Amino acid sequence: MAGDIPRAQPPPAPGRHPHLLLWRWRRNPLRRRTDLLQAWIGLGLLLVVLVAAPAAMFSVGDWAYRHYRDTAEQQARTRQHVPAVLVHDAPRHPEPGSDEAKETRYPVEVRFTGPDGTPRTGKADVGPGLPADSTVLVWVDAQGAITEPPLTAGEIRSRTMGWAILAFLAVALAGAVAHGITGLALHRRNLAEWDAAWARTAPRWSRSP
Repeated sequence: MAGDIPRAQPPPAPGRHPHLLLWRWRRNPLRRRTDLLQAWIGLGLLLVVLVAAPAAMFSVGDWAYRHYRDTAEQQARTRQHVPAVLVHDAPRHPEPGSDEAKETRYPVEVRFTGPDGTPRTGKADVGPGLPADSTVLVWVDAQGAITEPPLTAGEIRSRTMGWAILAFLAVALAGAVAHGITGLALHRRNLAEWDAAWARTAPRWSRSP
């Protein structure tokens, strides 16, 4: 029937109307100067982040790669792979032959000869179940202490990517923080303007007839 009242509809979802997200750019009598200022600040910060984040990522990544590459080269020059003999039996794994047992390492005391020819002892991570007097290879630094092997190419890439990602996220976070701070400052300015406007208007509303 022509006189039927249309059924009520739910309000439109914001995602279906992109223009609602850009309301600060549209001319309307309710838009304040601070709204437009906040829109421009947000756009400016977005552009800065889009430019600065990749630049920081590549710059920090390049620095990290050169740093870890030089570190790996220095480690390769000053560390040696030497044979060592187990002083005690290595602990046995609860599940011998399992994939976990193949990856597990136990710290065991070993004897080895330092770079200066002096007999030394130290702790080395070895596979489970090795008996005493077994020979393993350990990395020793220039001072004769057991240490980690030099960085591999994979470790260099992994650490480089970690620093690059941290630099990217740091710039993005800085942009988000700056946007939040400016938004809070403009919001406080709006509240102050509302208070001032109400102080001028309230006497007219509360005046007795």
